[in-house]
Amino acid sequence: MAYADQEGMSTNRLVSVIIVILLHAFLGYALVTGLAYDAVKSIKEKMTVVDVKEEEPPEEEEPPPEPEKQIEPPVVSPPPLVKTVTPPPTVRTVDTPPPAAPIVPTAAPPAPAAPPPPPPPAGPTSAAKPKGNPGNWANTNDYPSRALQQEREGTTGFRVTIDTNGRVIDCQITSSSGHPDLDAATCTNVKRRARFEPALQNGEPVQGSYSNRVRWQIPK
Repeated sequence: MAYADQEGMSTNRLVSVIIVILLHAFLGYALVTGLAYDAVKSIKEKMTVVDVKEEEPPEEEEPPPEPEKQIEPPVVSPPPLVKTVTPPPTVRTVDTPPPAAPIVPTAAPPAPAAPPPPPPPAGPTSAAKPKGNPGNWANTNDYPSRALQQEREGTTGFRVTIDTNGRVIDCQITSSSGHPDLDAATCTNVKRRARFEPALQNGEPVQGSYSNRVRWQIPK
């Protein structure tokens, strides 16, 4: 900015300040002396205040960029060709050993035979024997009443099973008399009255059996 411009702007600013001071003094005087509001308003409208703005300095222009220097690529020369001679491969002979014989698993030796069981203890062996007279197992009083009235007779064969205490635990008819009531009376009376000495095996009582017959005959 030039010196003359700066001096002009200072003078204008000083004039504006003086006018503002005079205006304030006049207003104060008007208020004190009781001037009318219209006079003050007309004075305000006629006055203009000049606001001087400082000019902004111009922006400095940036210097133009320097042109880039072009870098020339270096000159690269190819390497000299070198020929290499490869020697022929050497052949080596290796003796191959024969394949190993396959391993055959051997069978395990047989287990030793179990020792024979010890012999049973020595002792008496016998069949079951009846105690008392087998003829008393069924008598005339055991005759079925219907068979007695019809005068029916016959012989019934039976077989009983005996436990280790000598008691009859089962009775089966081996031959029928031809009359079911006589056969049933045979087993009923034998199971009720028959007693036995149990069968023995090596001195120990075992279950046994006994067979016999009962003849049903009406007394004369």
